[in-house]
Amino acid sequence: MPAFKVKVKWGRELYTDIDVNTDEEPILFKAQLFALTGVQPDRQKVMCKGGILKDDQWNLQIKDGAVVLLLGSKESVPEVPATPVKFIEDMNEAEAATAMRLPAGLTNLGNTCYMNATVQCLNAVPELRTALSTFSHDGTDTMSTAFSISSAMKSIFAQMEKGTTVTPIVLLQALHRASPQFAQTGENGTYRQQDANECWAEILKMLQQKLRPTNQEPSNTVQKRHSSFIDQFFGGTFEVKMSSEEDPDEPSTVTSENFLQLSCFISMDVKYMQSGLKSKMKEQLVKKSEILGRDAKYIRTYLVSRLPAYLTVQFVRFQYKGKEGINAKVLKDIKFPMDFDAFELCTPELQNKLCPMRSKFKDLEDKKMDVDVVKRNEPNEEKKDVKYEQFWFDDDLGSNNSGYYTLQAVLTHKGRSSSSGHYVAWVRSSGDVWFKFDDDEVSAVATDEILRLSGGGDWHCAYVLLYAPRRLEKL
Repeated sequence: MPAFKVKVKWGRELYTDIDVNTDEEPILFKAQLFALTGVQPDRQKVMCKGGILKDDQWNLQIKDGAVVLLLGSKESVPEVPATPVKFIEDMNEAEAATAMRLPAGLTNLGNTCYMNATVQCLNAVPELRTALSTFSHDGTDTMSTAFSISSAMKSIFAQMEKGTTVTPIVLLQALHRASPQFAQTGENGTYRQQDANECWAEILKMLQQKLRPTNQEPSNTVQKRHSSFIDQFFGGTFEVKMSSEEDPDEPSTVTSENFLQLSCFISMDVKYMQSGLKSKMKEQLVKKSEILGRDAKYIRTYLVSRLPAYLTVQFVRFQYKGKEGINAKVLKDIKFPMDFDAFELCTPELQNKLCPMRSKFKDLEDKKMDVDVVKRNEPNEEKKDVKYEQFWFDDDLGSNNSGYYTLQAVLTHKGRSSSSGHYVAWVRSSGDVWFKFDDDEVSAVATDEILRLSGGGDWHCAYVLLYAPRRLEKL
């Protein structure tokens, strides 16, 4: 008789040594799960290794010790609230956001928090949501992994708009096909934890192949400048200059390099994100000098010649330890700003181009100070619809024309290595209100909670930051 003992994972509960007899109808196993969890059989979704159990046949490969994932919630009897009812007018801003409609969470399909956190952060970019909503196939290459991931992202973003928890099984399967490392399983058959930044990079790489650039004008200027939407809104450019230290007469070489994220390197001397970013933008190296005919010392400098609208910063928190075979985590506290100014990272040419918009920001701040003095004793008025100046250069839609950024999303890691622990997304809703996306659990938090994510202990540490362009109000 094909009888097995399996483990059943339901939310944060794990039931061990559960008997399964595949000679019996699957509905009997679902009835057994109902007795354990209280989830009605018609509300159950039973999964094992990515497959979903049917009601009329055993289509899953079951073996002793396998982990079966149960999705579904039980209907509970309403209870008397443990805490007194609090009216919305008595709540602070974060509490009011929680009491009102919360955005959609994502179901954890077995150590897939790295993917869920990545999706939530990317969903914070309105232009990306728009680009995906209009994405459609052109009749070719519909079997490619890039098309599968782009279609899955479009579907997930559309489902998330409804505000109910989404199960991202289609995206997970597409990610497994695109990069088999994400399909690795452990000894118990569950998926292994993966590096969220690698997932972030893989998804952007796939979208880069399929999402066309956005046109501001009905001309081909944008098409010529950018090959994809990702390059347009997430991609920056470095000017790389190589100069000889030993031969002042040797002419410097200047090349360009594209990037989709900046790296904040962590060392004993680094305490702030800005210094971590600058630490590797000027480095000494040794290479063959054609003029001197021998190895010589060179200085290589990186300066940004194009700033994207959305700037991604990765904190290099993981270092590979050969003996243990793991990416060990650097827990050091690295402070990051809520508002970031990238001006000093730029080439002199780009700095000159940024100055006009930066002057407008300063003028607005001065005017606001004058207005505040005049209106200090006047009754408060409701704020009308705010209009903003464009944040890009006229000839480069998707760029940043001021160098000013504001923090939009934070992807954090809690644990001691990239292949273990837990990933969470923290996304700004508006003003001082943020949402914490812990898989399918969503809650509102204030800015103070975000500032605590700088590291220094076993609490959630910032790993990937997403900065949006700071917007200038029109007066």
